[in-house]
Amino acid sequence: MREMRAALYARVACATQQTTHAIVSQLEALRDYAASHGMKIIEEFSDEGQSGLRLDRPGLDRMRGLAERRGIDVLLTCGPDRLARSFALQVLIIEELERCGVRTIFLDRGSADEPLSTLREVTIAVAELEPLKVIERDRHSNATGLAARR
Repeated sequence: MREMRAALYARVACATQQTTHAIVSQLEALRDYAASHGMKIIEEFSDEGQSGLRLDRPGLDRMRGLAERRGIDVLLTCGPDRLARSFALQVLIIEELERCGVRTIFLDRGSADEPLSTLREVTIAVAELEPLKVIERDRHSNATGLAARR
């Protein structure tokens, strides 16, 4: 059996000295995981100062290109929020990688294809919806209050 070819991906939203350290820390943890699981690191990608709410990030773009060229078997990242900040974008990226034959592993949650990981992701999606529901309820009650005063 051949050695698994891994890409590492780290991201922080702010570009400061502290976040530079955060990128280094993420990459160190990912390297340790790859080494302890017998994976060969093909390339390391990072996006410092890039929002996880956007898909157009230089490091992410290069990693996706490598996946499309079938250059890796597995993507290692610290957590789903490092890959993307919204559940929809996480799913989009993970499904794209799967179509390229790439398995995604989150250090803090395990493989993206494990049932418990999926359950956690659904929980995150529900949590993301809650603030939107509160805003919608407030908007509705404000509109109702205006109508009653007229």
